[in-house]
Amino acid sequence: MSKAKIQSGLDAWSVFFYICLVAFGWFNIFAAVYDIGGTKPMFAFSMNSTRQLIWIGTSIVLIIIILALDYQFYDTYAYLFFLVIIFLLLVVLIVAKEVNGNSAWIEIGAFKLQPTEFAKLITALSLAKYLSSPLARQNSREHYLFLGLILGLPTLLILLQGDAGSAMVFGAFILVLYREGQMPSWLLFGGILMIILFVLSLAVDNLMYLVIPILIVTLFLILQSKRNYRFIGYTLVASCVLVFYIFSAKYVFTNVLKKHQKERILVLLDEDADPNAKNVRYNLEQSLIAIGSGGWAGKGFLEGTQTKLKYVPEQSTDFIFCTVGEEYGWLGSVGLIVLYMLLFGRLITLAERQNDKFARIYGYSVASILFFHFAINISMTIGLFPVVGIPLPYISYGGSSLWAFTILLFIFLKLDAHREQQMVRR
Repeated sequence: MSKAKIQSGLDAWSVFFYICLVAFGWFNIFAAVYDIGGTKPMFAFSMNSTRQLIWIGTSIVLIIIILALDYQFYDTYAYLFFLVIIFLLLVVLIVAKEVNGNSAWIEIGAFKLQPTEFAKLITALSLAKYLSSPLARQNSREHYLFLGLILGLPTLLILLQGDAGSAMVFGAFILVLYREGQMPSWLLFGGILMIILFVLSLAVDNLMYLVIPILIVTLFLILQSKRNYRFIGYTLVASCVLVFYIFSAKYVFTNVLKKHQKERILVLLDEDADPNAKNVRYNLEQSLIAIGSGGWAGKGFLEGTQTKLKYVPEQSTDFIFCTVGEEYGWLGSVGLIVLYMLLFGRLITLAERQNDKFARIYGYSVASILFFHFAINISMTIGLFPVVGIPLPYISYGGSSLWAFTILLFIFLKLDAHREQQMVRR
C-alpha cells in the first residue's frame, strides 16, 4: 500500500479530534502560565507553553515515523518493547530522584523522561499480542500466569516508584479483558463492590453499620436456599470474606498507604478529617473555586483571575481542567467532555471493525486507557476522586505524556488504515 493510500486510510474523525484536543490544550497551558505582569517574553523557553510547542512539533515527527513503519512492526516487536520498558522502570527505581512522593523520571541533562507514561501503551501492545496468539488458552494456569506477568509486573514497579495514580490506570485493562471474555461478570462487579466497600469503611465511623446489612442479606439467602448446602457454603464464605475485608481496609489505609495518599483520601471523604492536610484541602478548594467562578460561559481567554494569580497549584498539568472551567465556563467544560466522548466512541467503533484480533484488542486498550485518564483527572479536579498525578490526555502539559498518548493513538490508526490487509484472527 502506498504512503498516499495509508494517509488517506487514516480515520479522519480521530485525527480531527486529536488536533482539536492538542490545540485546545496548548491554549489552556498558555493561559495557565501567561505572565500577567509582562516581565517574561511571550514565548520564553522557560515557559511551559513554549516547551509544549516543542513537544507538539516532535509529536508530529513521531506520527510520521509511526505511519512510515510497517503495520506488522508493532505486533512483531511487542514483547521486545515490553522487556525494554521493564528495564527502564527498574532503572527509574535506582537512579530517579523523589519529587512529590514519586520517583518516576529519568534525567539526562535538562531532558526528563517518564517511562511510566510509555509503560501503558507497551503493556497494551503486549496484551494484544498475547491474547491474539494461540498460546492464550483460557482457564489454564499458564494463561493466568502470563496475564499476571504482562499486567502485574509494570504495575508493581510503578507502585514501587510511589506513583499510585499511574498504577491505578492499569485497571483500564480490566475493561479490555471483560470485552474479550477473559473475565467473568461476577469478578468485574465483585471488584466494583470491593472498591465501594473500601470507601465506605473509611467514611463510616462504626463498621457495624456495614457488617449488619451483610449479615442480614446472608441470613436471607440461606433461608431462601431450600437446603442447598453448596450454595449455603458459598454464601457463608463470601460473607466472611466481605466482613474480613471491611475490617482490614482500615488497617491497610492506616499502615500501608503513605502520608500524602492518606491525606488526599481523608480530605475527599471529610474536609475536617485531618487538620494536618491543609495543603491537600487548599488545592481542592482552589480547584473548585476556579471552576465555579467561570459560571455559565466563562470569563474569557486570559481573563481567569484564579488562573492568573496562580492560586491553583500544578494548573498547567494535573489541574488544567480548572483553566477550562474558569475561562470557558460550563459551556466550555461540557464542550471538552463531549469532544472526549466523541473520540472514545469513534475509537470503539474502529476497534469493532478490525479484522485482526490484535488490532481489536489494542484498539479497546487505547480507548480504555484514555478514558481512565480522562475520568480520573476531571473527577479529582471537581472533588469526586482523591488528588493523584494523572494528566488529562492531550490537554495537560508534559512531553512524556503527550508523546505516549500520541503514539498510543496513532499506532491504532495505523493498524486501522491496514485493516483490509490484516490477518483474520477473531
